[in-house]
Amino acid sequence: MKKITQHTWDVIVVGGGPAGMMAGARAGERGRSVLLLEKNRRLGKKLSITGGGRCNVTNNKPDVRTMLSNYKDSGKFLFSTFTQHGVAETIAWFAERGVSFIEENDGRLFPETESAETICATLQKEVEKQGVTVRTEASVSSIRHNPATRHFDVSLAGGAVVTATSCIIATGGTSRPETGSTGEGFRWLRSMGHTIAENDCSLVPLTLNDTWVSRVGGVTLSEIKITLVAAEKKVLSAHGKILFTHVGVSGPTILNMSSKVRDLLQAGEVTLNLDLFPAQDEGQVRTLLHEHLHNSSNRKLRNVLPEMLPKSLADVVLDTLTIDGDTPGHSVSTEERSKLVALLKGFPLHVRGVLGADKAVVTSGGVSLKEIDFKTMESFVVPKLFLVGDVLDIDRPSGGYSLQLCWSTGYVAGSYA
Repeated sequence: MKKITQHTWDVIVVGGGPAGMMAGARAGERGRSVLLLEKNRRLGKKLSITGGGRCNVTNNKPDVRTMLSNYKDSGKFLFSTFTQHGVAETIAWFAERGVSFIEENDGRLFPETESAETICATLQKEVEKQGVTVRTEASVSSIRHNPATRHFDVSLAGGAVVTATSCIIATGGTSRPETGSTGEGFRWLRSMGHTIAENDCSLVPLTLNDTWVSRVGGVTLSEIKITLVAAEKKVLSAHGKILFTHVGVSGPTILNMSSKVRDLLQAGEVTLNLDLFPAQDEGQVRTLLHEHLHNSSNRKLRNVLPEMLPKSLADVVLDTLTIDGDTPGHSVSTEERSKLVALLKGFPLHVRGVLGADKAVVTSGGVSLKEIDFKTMESFVVPKLFLVGDVLDIDRPSGGYSLQLCWSTGYVAGSYA
């Protein structure tokens, strides 16, 4: 083995994503000598594409218990971590570095610039400020803990080895592998004795059997009701935003349903019923439609309906119901109006499947939480090994919860490594 230097670092951070940069900056702030290893050409490659490039930094739930209720069974493990560095501390941390936020539906916080690069640049500047040594294009091939020396030997592609007294693993899961999240961290951790739950896609867009979906790619509908139906039974309903892609649907509400959809598909057909006007009952929607047709009685239906829906979706509605779009408003029959109202209140989407890891926002699975001391993020299995972010087996919804997990676990790990 060829060592890059005889110097033994206090801390080696493997992974230059959000959790890794936060951990490295915090350890550097404490005066530790820190080496951050990143396989990509630059830090924060995945971070730069989060939230559609806008970066959903966190969710505005400063009360720790309220925030942790969104992490399901994992929340009970995270209390100590989030008490030390939770939502309020994250907002303050970025504010102290000149980052302001805007709040959107369900408490989602984005940088005021609406650019993920703002967050990347802030973290990179902090890493540099705290004296962290960064090596990009540094692909790690193995990590070994030497019980005799109590040091970690980190081997790089090409044969070089670096050594440290503490090691922070921030390699993420397996979502968006083109950004470097290819799951090798799980291999190293398993070799060191950790239990790894099978990694799978957690928050992921859906594909549809409906061939018309390619015609409405890019259309977004806000504040609609989505009901998940399987075996002719309603499984769950949620309100929120939906984004049509060229092959299916995405958006926060869809992503949060995706794990359930994947499980249900194994047993049979799954349908999503969209209520496009959830604040109004069928009678009120009928009245609304009547008003539009009455006020534009001589215009063609295909030109009136886009006053209620995006035009491309309005065309799909007419085709689905086989209603002649050239019919003047005054000539739309009572039966056709009833069909339109029924579809607007229950538009079926026939699910084909879920996309793969290349499109997943986060993955489920990872290191067993029972093997981590969440007061410090240190492993119970290997002393001075710290695990952060997406390598942990923590399920969470879309809406800023994944990045908050990175900020909280990264900061705490950097405080103790």
